[in-house]
Amino acid sequence: MARTSTPSPPRSSSRGHDDAAITTGRAVIAIIALSVGGFAIGTTEFMTMGVLPQIAESLGVSEPEAGHAISAYALGVVVGVPVLSILGARLPRKGLLLGLMGAYGLFNLVSAVATSYQMFTLARFFDGMPHGAYFGVASLVAAGLVQPQFRGRAVAGVLLGLSIANVIGVPASTWMGQIYGWRSTYLLAAGISALTVVLVMIFVPRTPRDRHANGLAEAKDFFRRRQVWLTMGAGAVGFGGLFAIYSYIATTVTDVGGLAASTVPIFLLAFGLGMTVGTWLAGELARWSIRKSLLLGSAGSAVVMVLFWVVIPAGWWALPVLFLVTAVSSILVTNLQLRLMDVAGDAVTLGAAMNHASLNLANALGAWTGGLVITAGLGYRTPSLVGAAMALLGAAILLFAFRLEDNQPASTRSGRSR
Repeated sequence: MARTSTPSPPRSSSRGHDDAAITTGRAVIAIIALSVGGFAIGTTEFMTMGVLPQIAESLGVSEPEAGHAISAYALGVVVGVPVLSILGARLPRKGLLLGLMGAYGLFNLVSAVATSYQMFTLARFFDGMPHGAYFGVASLVAAGLVQPQFRGRAVAGVLLGLSIANVIGVPASTWMGQIYGWRSTYLLAAGISALTVVLVMIFVPRTPRDRHANGLAEAKDFFRRRQVWLTMGAGAVGFGGLFAIYSYIATTVTDVGGLAASTVPIFLLAFGLGMTVGTWLAGELARWSIRKSLLLGSAGSAVVMVLFWVVIPAGWWALPVLFLVTAVSSILVTNLQLRLMDVAGDAVTLGAAMNHASLNLANALGAWTGGLVITAGLGYRTPSLVGAAMALLGAAILLFAFRLEDNQPASTRSGRSR
């Protein structure tokens, strides 16, 4: 492992708030305000799956065709991260957060009033664009509010909103959509976005404009870095293993586990709880070692995914194992974000945001590879083994990245990753 050196942080990652002596209590409140935005985004991203049949019927398309709107959102995330990070490089971070969440709420509102499938799909694309940029900027702001040794905990606090959304926001919005119609779910998401704008405006400290930032130059430097591509690759492949399982969990529970369809929401709840616990745990482990946490999350994911393959025919015994699968895999999210912030050079905003682009690719890659083995006739248990293989491949990419970094001259190594 690399030496635990702590050189001065890059220019763009330095503390940017006016009140350098911000109290712990104010920092906690500010991070909670930022996490409400994560809750809004997490609820919005996954609630579409729960009301997709109603959307398809209302807009006069098939359910698979309506599902393209989900892909449009993911594409918006991938496109939005570099574009908005470059355009917003010189903007005050608080102002950028307000703009991003304001746009997020606006396009949720447009989604709610869409009169055609084309209008709805286009609104979902534009709604996805602020997703990664918001998390990237919010993570940097949160990390700047605390002492360096607590930055993992601060970033995990922001991402905790995304995890809690899977426990509360997604089930609640799905229930609401079934009773009051699918449009009500997007009105709810717009309302939570508006609440985030108010909370950020009140509780998040002001940040100065970085007049020397050059978003395009920073992006060129960022995408030339080998460690950046290796870290994003590890995220897209390693975390994709979780989605190889999650994408087909409903049929796996009923057809392989022999349980009733009414039990599927309980397994989804276990998924959300596991994500919440894993995100909290990631923040604690980051204080120990970002590198070791990433390897532990990757290797541990492979082990519990194989265990899930073993126990799923036993029905209810698979429930606690699914919780473990999600909890261990979720360790990667926070620590991959910290790793990207460390290897990004001056483009720390872009580094923090690109993690979410890579995780959206993980979603697509996991669902695709899991679907391949199912289509090949290997059954709904097999995606668990595919997921385990992907997790191990992610660990191998990380090991390769760390070996390359350790062989570099000390002066060129990434900052605080350890």
